[in-house]
Amino acid sequence: MSKTRVLLVFGGQSAEHEVSVVSARSVYRAIDADRYEVVLAGISRTGQWVLEDGKAALLEQSEVSGASGRPVQLGAGQRDLVALDGTPAGTGSFDVVFPLLHGPRGEDGCVQGLLELADAAYVGAGVAASAVGMDKELARAVFAHAGLRQTEYLVIRRSAWNADRQGTLEDIEAKLRYPLFVKPVNLGSSIGISKVHDTQSLESAIELAASYDVKIMVETSVENARELECAVLGNDDPKASVIGEIIPGAEFYDYTTKYIDDRSQLIVPAELPESISAEIQRMSVDAFRAIDCAGLGRVDFLLAPSGDIFLNEINTMPGFTPISMYPRLWQASGIPYPELIDELIQLALDRHRETRKVSVNR
Repeated sequence: MSKTRVLLVFGGQSAEHEVSVVSARSVYRAIDADRYEVVLAGISRTGQWVLEDGKAALLEQSEVSGASGRPVQLGAGQRDLVALDGTPAGTGSFDVVFPLLHGPRGEDGCVQGLLELADAAYVGAGVAASAVGMDKELARAVFAHAGLRQTEYLVIRRSAWNADRQGTLEDIEAKLRYPLFVKPVNLGSSIGISKVHDTQSLESAIELAASYDVKIMVETSVENARELECAVLGNDDPKASVIGEIIPGAEFYDYTTKYIDDRSQLIVPAELPESISAEIQRMSVDAFRAIDCAGLGRVDFLLAPSGDIFLNEINTMPGFTPISMYPRLWQASGIPYPELIDELIQLALDRHRETRKVSVNR
């Protein structure tokens, strides 16, 4: 039986570039080599697609550079990689793409749109769901419409901040109470996020977030909340995993505690009353469906001491590093890592077959 050819895309033009490389390395090591033939394509920080000529580059590098392989591009209207002059790159056509890209220009619908134009099957959410899932402001509007409880928040534009900083600070403090979280609207992996307790730290936090995005979200902190996560898997009939809990090794679960040090604890499954677990699983599936997600998603929650559950956000391409919560949740739910990769690929192929049935003629 011939192997399914998988184009594994990683890197990207995002502050989450390094996380993407580690995710791809983990998937590459775990994928069933008897069933799948993997083609590696990295995207540099400048947007150059690079055909990685061997596994050593992926297994050793921390980021994609133009020097790590041959420059290529996705063939227009075809499932193939071509050299910059349009000649075949020699990889042959692929059956499915696994875009292990996190953050803007990778997880936000941009690459998904490119893959749609190439008529390629790909793992994960489509264009609209990817865009909404990445933009926290849009996602919150959709979740509110679906009746999913969230924290109080404001979104400010960088242009408004630069035009009237004092007025913006006064508006925030009039509408929200400290402590507050400040974060870029379109980014993940806790990059650019700050927890603030006063006006001075609020100003610095907005400056940091504004360096990563043109929109900044400021939200009220749920003090002493438990941080809980649920993984969702499927297309039209998604299922939820067991619940996991994060106990940060710092004041909150920031980039350092996620990926650099080992001070945080990931508890899977979380010790929760059955009613709370069931409600989080229900809300996770509802959030997944609300943005029309597909394939996979990780939904994050805050559980207040009062028992109130707040939906925090959805990640349409969650991390696949060895310590990432998404694969750990499914491992605890009975789906080992290699089987999870297999199921995601099959879901991508199923979805592509269904979408191709849609008529483009009048």
